[in-house]
Amino acid sequence: MAYGTKPMLVSMGRRDDALVAGRPWQAGGRALLAAAAGAFTLAQLLLVRPSMGLGWDEVVYVSQVGSETPAAFFSAPRARGVSLLVWPIASWSSSTTLLRVFLAVLSGLGLYLALSAWRGLFPARVLAGAGAVFATLWVTLFYGPQAMPNLWVAFGALLCVGCFLRARADRLYRLDRRALWGVLAGAALMAWMRPTDAVWITVPLLVGALVVQHWRLGAALVAGLLAGGVQWVIEAYLSFGGLRERLNEASRIQGNLGWNFAVDDQLRSLAGSGLCRPCNGEMPHPVVYAWWFVLPLLAVCGLVVALRGVRTTRTLVPLVCAATAAFPYLFLIGYAAPRFLLPAYALLAIPVADALLHLVTTPYGRWRPVAAAVTALGLAGHLAVQYVVLDRAVDRSTANRQTWTRSAAELHRLGVRPPCLLTGHEAIPVGYYTGCSSGAIDGHNANTTLADILRTSHSIPVATLTTPGGKPPRYARDWELHRLDGLEVRIAPAPGAGRPA
Repeated sequence: MAYGTKPMLVSMGRRDDALVAGRPWQAGGRALLAAAAGAFTLAQLLLVRPSMGLGWDEVVYVSQVGSETPAAFFSAPRARGVSLLVWPIASWSSSTTLLRVFLAVLSGLGLYLALSAWRGLFPARVLAGAGAVFATLWVTLFYGPQAMPNLWVAFGALLCVGCFLRARADRLYRLDRRALWGVLAGAALMAWMRPTDAVWITVPLLVGALVVQHWRLGAALVAGLLAGGVQWVIEAYLSFGGLRERLNEASRIQGNLGWNFAVDDQLRSLAGSGLCRPCNGEMPHPVVYAWWFVLPLLAVCGLVVALRGVRTTRTLVPLVCAATAAFPYLFLIGYAAPRFLLPAYALLAIPVADALLHLVTTPYGRWRPVAAAVTALGLAGHLAVQYVVLDRAVDRSTANRQTWTRSAAELHRLGVRPPCLLTGHEAIPVGYYTGCSSGAIDGHNANTTLADILRTSHSIPVATLTTPGGKPPRYARDWELHRLDGLEVRIAPAPGAGRPA
């Protein structure tokens, strides 16, 4: 027969929402994604103050490549990807505003490229809607202009999974031979940022490549993970005694990974908390976290829609990867931060957008305007909640960082100027703002000894920070006490001055 089943399937696949980069994608499709990405960047600049100072984790990453402050201690769980990301700005400028604008623009470009990897797999309006769903979450907007890894893991996950599906289609229909490079790049980006997250996200893809015996696809995934993670592994042997030792130390710092039901912790963090540890506060009002339960329900609805058409695999794969991305942060870690789930949110956004479009366009007659009105009302309420939480998170973070700035100014007035050393409570961020090194003899950031601290105090200013009324370490009890904004500081006698016995 001249017209068998295989040509028919190929025809159906190509007809399904323009599976190739044809005319709709050359104009309208790319314009829709560009509009979503541009709106994401603009919203960051308007709603997340570019002048907001650096947070604790940002200080660690930025200080590794900055030229004006000493590098903060780099603990076992961290990876160097964020430091590489901010290097083009942080290596020559200490302007936080410039860095925020750079990251806002870069994250907008990242969203555009990550969604573009799905071109042809879903209609352009679904992908633009997915970009809007993901980009309007308060946690996405909040971390877009920040020097943090999780959003970039999300972009890498979208790129990797989208190109994985395109490469799989390429094997069947020979539509896109460049997809393997996208798989490699996406896996490498994730591993640069957070190697362990990259492994969790790519496990379903590696299994899928093995099942269908697509060896080139599996090789691209492994090559990407190795390219992004090799530095982390090398550093494990150079600084932590080996890969196993680094993994064990990372587990210890994160509270000894094991079975921990953290779903309720994640719900508490949705009220705008950057880090919920220990996470024992009150549960926020249900209106704050209602979307968190609606999101997976809509994603399942998107899968049902896909089962009726020809998009089952390309809907199911991101759902499975979203589940594996979220699993360790919901069930293996004893605390929470909303940014941990950004990769899962990004992967869920596409089937969610597909479901929303179906709900609005499928009903006929008088039910269509009703469905559109209900959906619009729900989205409006959702956006209002996201804005309120974002505004509170920005206010809280800005206030905290302004406190560190004031503490640094007061320390300068007291004579603690670079080169100098700070230890104790919040020594890492306050040290960065002061221009001092930070040290600890115990805890998660232990990087020095008591003997080294005392020896250093003979040559440069050394101060120990505690909370108001807090108990200082034994070696600093006789040091001169000063009270700052929310801190108490004890300053070692000036080099050359008399010291207590």
